[in-house]
Amino acid sequence: MILPELQQPPPFLMPISDVFSLHQGRAVLWAGAIERGEVRKGDEVEIVGLDGGGCGVVTDIDALGTRVNQAGAGMHVGLVMRGARVHDGRRGHVLVAPGSMGAHTYFTADIKLLSEEEGGRDILPGDRLLFHVHTAAVWGAVTLPHGLDAVPPLGQATVAVTLDKPLGLEEGRRFAFRHHGRAAGTGTVTRLLAQ
Repeated sequence: MILPELQQPPPFLMPISDVFSLHQGRAVLWAGAIERGEVRKGDEVEIVGLDGGGCGVVTDIDALGTRVNQAGAGMHVGLVMRGARVHDGRRGHVLVAPGSMGAHTYFTADIKLLSEEEGGRDILPGDRLLFHVHTAAVWGAVTLPHGLDAVPPLGQATVAVTLDKPLGLEEGRRFAFRHHGRAAGTGTVTRLLAQ
């Protein structure tokens, strides 16, 4: 008899939306919505992205004022961690299962611009856009494919992106971007690149 293969649950991922110092700085609470996977008291988690980073052990989980032993995807929680300091992370970082995600600044992406009425404008080589990924907003430059002079409103293209700061990224990650202060389009990371 052949047994069906058990599916591994997806690795834990929680974008940080806020950080609170507790007990005169002796503990830190990281708040956010769990995007996938689950976390339990005693689990080690890694802080990824921007200029910080580090690891800590979850000592307490607060789910809307109720202490719980574990939490899963879709729950809004606060995680208290031992070994992490308040300056190790902030809004825009992500908490992940150790080793499941890295911080990257350079990637390719398929982008699609909004219509001109919705805020889409021509994107030219080297244009700087504000990328919204998880809870982060980071500036970056766009490189268009060889032979393409611009991506017009409602246009689509595969572009290379160089961010000013590293973000926790993975292939398939969706994002939005702004151009000249207005919502301009969406995209999906297709490949992470070494710089």
